[in-house]
Amino acid sequence: MFSSFVPALFGGFLIGLGAILLMVLNGRIAGISGILSAALWSRKPSDAKGIAWQWYFLGGLLISGLLMGAPLQAIFDVQPIDIAALSISMPILLVSGLLVGLGCAIGSGCTSGHGICGIGRLSPRSVVATLVFMFVGVITAIVFH
Repeated sequence: MFSSFVPALFGGFLIGLGAILLMVLNGRIAGISGILSAALWSRKPSDAKGIAWQWYFLGGLLISGLLMGAPLQAIFDVQPIDIAALSISMPILLVSGLLVGLGCAIGSGCTSGHGICGIGRLSPRSVVATLVFMFVGVITAIVFH
């Protein structure tokens, strides 16, 4: 019974720890859309010195997932999602990705920035943004399933 939520609890702990460490050690908020955007498109001369940390952060996300994926599957006896078995067409996935990106731009952040870091800082704007994310996600899941 408990083993079903232990991986999620462990992952949530690590995400929270990473967000706290980035704030304490670097003074930055761990909003993935902002970090990715700054890494890809920030070309101001004043950003040249500080841009490396974004690439390290993004690389750490990818590498930690690759390194920990197999051991955590073995420990918690969970199976990865078979993406090929999903019945979602590529055009729907592309449109969905574009809508998520548009939502991040309009909402000035993503679920990691607002939902984890913003709520942790008691930001009213982040609470509202997270409620909107969750509401739209629930409605989308109901409509498509």
